[in-house]
Amino acid sequence: MVTRHKYGRPVGLIAGVGLVGLCTVALLAARSSVTVATPALVLVAPGLVAALIGGRLAGVVTAAVAAIALDVVFIEPYGTLDVHVVDDVVALLAFGAVALTVATLVALANERRRAAEHRAQEILALSEEREQARRAQAQLASEKVALQQAEDTRRALLRSVSHDLRTPLAAIRAITSDLRAGTVYDEQTRHELLDVVSDEAERLDRLVANLLSLSRIEAGALVPEIQAVDLDELLTDRVARLSRLLRDVRVETRLPDLVPLVDADYVLVDQVVTNLLENAARHAPAGSTVRIEACDRGDVMEVAVSDCGPGVAPADRGWIFEPFRAGGNGSRSSGVGLAICKGIVEAHGGRMGVGEAEGGGARFTFTLPVHVARSAAGEDA
Repeated sequence: MVTRHKYGRPVGLIAGVGLVGLCTVALLAARSSVTVATPALVLVAPGLVAALIGGRLAGVVTAAVAAIALDVVFIEPYGTLDVHVVDDVVALLAFGAVALTVATLVALANERRRAAEHRAQEILALSEEREQARRAQAQLASEKVALQQAEDTRRALLRSVSHDLRTPLAAIRAITSDLRAGTVYDEQTRHELLDVVSDEAERLDRLVANLLSLSRIEAGALVPEIQAVDLDELLTDRVARLSRLLRDVRVETRLPDLVPLVDADYVLVDQVVTNLLENAARHAPAGSTVRIEACDRGDVMEVAVSDCGPGVAPADRGWIFEPFRAGGNGSRSSGVGLAICKGIVEAHGGRMGVGEAEGGGARFTFTLPVHVARSAAGEDA
């Protein structure tokens, strides 16, 4: 705005005075055939132009110059400022008053317009600043929520680790302390104690593997190494290796006669099955049945692990797969295993769900894509 006033006033004054000169020259040839009213009307225009460009002062000065030009060139006697006829005096005064008034009004209107534009720009700038402040506030709020979630996750992780690590470590420590102290046990008891140490060590190994997998899932770094996997062999082997964990329940396996290969990461799927079987063994009553099923769904294989425990309430099924959200019914699990299962299955392009088992209990299902063998001719093509 300052730059515009600085250069606009001289430019407006020059433009106004120049127009006065041009109008005067243009009307001079017709001076004898027109009345004073014609040049008076025409010479009002330069004052308007000067006021629009240069403001009030430029318009007033241009109007004064136009009045002088009208008197000198178009009112007799020509070439002087003298006026002898009363009508001409009145016309000159009226012209001067009209020209000054019009130039002033135009300048004022133009200044108001410029002031309004300036205010509009200020309002726009304030609005942008306000929007930026709102966005910054929203970002800070989002960051605060993220930090709170991270803090909640950290606390949940500490609670999980402190509980799940202390329990097996306490058992291992107690048994090793007794053995180191030279406590005498019969052969069967020694084997049982060593089995407990082995079981708890395997439990610790599964917990560490779960935590590592969870960190990879949350970091988006879990990339399965896909290969053709014999699902029948994987399930059978996993049940055999977890025989001590499943010793208090009966394991029933229902597999089709011909189980197609699946495209999967053997180690990761093995972890999924292990977590589901451990979860079933934890909740299934002693002597009940844990059932493993596989069903060919065309382009995917569906695997299900069912138990006869308390099951999962419908209201809990929406969050049961969230990390560190242990199930109800007095569960003392860390809430990590099911979240890892879901992350691994989804990384394979499959889906995981939970429902009610036949006869009561929980039934966890997941799908894996069926391996499609390509012929040598197809590969050559």
